[in-house]
Amino acid sequence: MTALPAGVSTPHLDTSPVDATLVVRTVPIDLGDGLTALTDLLPDTRPLAWVRRGDGLVGWGEVLRLETVGPGRFADAEDAWRTVLGRAVVIDDVGLPGTGPVAFGSFAFDDTEPGDEDEDPARPGGVLVVPEVVVGRRGAVAWLTVVSRLDDAAPAPGAALLEAMPRTPVTSPGHVTVSDGAVAASDWPEVVAEGVARIRAGELEKVVLARDVLARAERPVDPRFLLGRLATAYEACWTFSVAGMVGATPELLVRSEKGLVTSRVLAGTIGRSAVDGGPEGDADLLRAAQLARSSKDLEEHEYAVASVAAALEPFCTSMNVPEAPFVLHLPNVMHLATDVTGVLDQAGDQAPSSLSLAAALHPSAAVCGTPTLAARALIREIEGLDRARYAGPVGWLGADGDGEWGIALRSAELSARDPRQVRLFAGCGIVAASDPLAELAESEAKLEPMRHALGA
Repeated sequence: MTALPAGVSTPHLDTSPVDATLVVRTVPIDLGDGLTALTDLLPDTRPLAWVRRGDGLVGWGEVLRLETVGPGRFADAEDAWRTVLGRAVVIDDVGLPGTGPVAFGSFAFDDTEPGDEDEDPARPGGVLVVPEVVVGRRGAVAWLTVVSRLDDAAPAPGAALLEAMPRTPVTSPGHVTVSDGAVAASDWPEVVAEGVARIRAGELEKVVLARDVLARAERPVDPRFLLGRLATAYEACWTFSVAGMVGATPELLVRSEKGLVTSRVLAGTIGRSAVDGGPEGDADLLRAAQLARSSKDLEEHEYAVASVAAALEPFCTSMNVPEAPFVLHLPNVMHLATDVTGVLDQAGDQAPSSLSLAAALHPSAAVCGTPTLAARALIREIEGLDRARYAGPVGWLGADGDGEWGIALRSAELSARDPRQVRLFAGCGIVAASDPLAELAESEAKLEPMRHALGA
């Protein structure tokens, strides 16, 4: 591995110096038998999180930030990460996935580079953040990682460090108002109708169209307030916070762990009758059965599964692709879901990292369409929305290349310029049988998690 000279970066890399030597120390800690929620440990400044059912990672502080743009955003970020690791001094007393050096990441949906007049430093094409402090939990084991630069003084890792951390109380955003985003809700069915017309004309088979809404809060939005509500209400999802993107995604783009790879594909949706998250009744069971038999939703799902399987196959020696999906029940909606699994081909010098796999999988038919190039071109033409990092990969990457990457769905973008403004997103898969008004209703159901998080 060749390190970049001091002060030199790749053409598409905007970063603090990658030639800095990092010192990383991981020790086991006691979090009280899992009674402490990881998100409760976070300070209010730029919190980082990736948690599900109480396990996962949270982090804060920033030792290093690697930002990239354009078509090479994934490869540039990984090259920079490998350069950083080549100079790191690591002491890891735990040795589990997520211990040692970890970078939290979030990447833009599209390859296009923003113009100078539109560029927002809070929304790069891709970002990897190496925190100063990471707390993780996996089952009964919890750990603390402290990262510093070689020449900087760093506190000793341990429970005393957590106890001494100053934390401000979590604050509610207060009253929240929601208004139309780039395309008004009343106009969005026309966008969907255009997508359906293009599909029926034979230009493509499926396209995923998204919309946004703007939420304005009475007080500055505390991301910890959002994370706590999401992690509690949507514990089956992966709750995340990276560089201003916050959400609870039900879709795992890829998990890579010790040679095994998993991708959870979601496509095909129906709203629940009990959207408040209450117990399911006969109406919900009937709706689940309706979803499982829906030819429109099964068609949409088939495209998504096929795209994921085709993208993973070159990296695997064997794969398992179930013949039929199952119905995933969430508090607000139900999805057709398929878990695609495989064994990575680790022959040769280096197995692909989780970030490389995420790059190969993105964009899947679940967030773009089929064929990919035609769908992406249509999205750019008719959607009328800057997705930024919505529907892009979000997650974390470890020193060994393993990690977890979800798709930034059921998510929102916190404004870097206005702490009271949040942009919420939702998207729907469109096929020939799609009904524009039904798709609008589906998008409203998909906005519910972030509306709940805000208390709107």
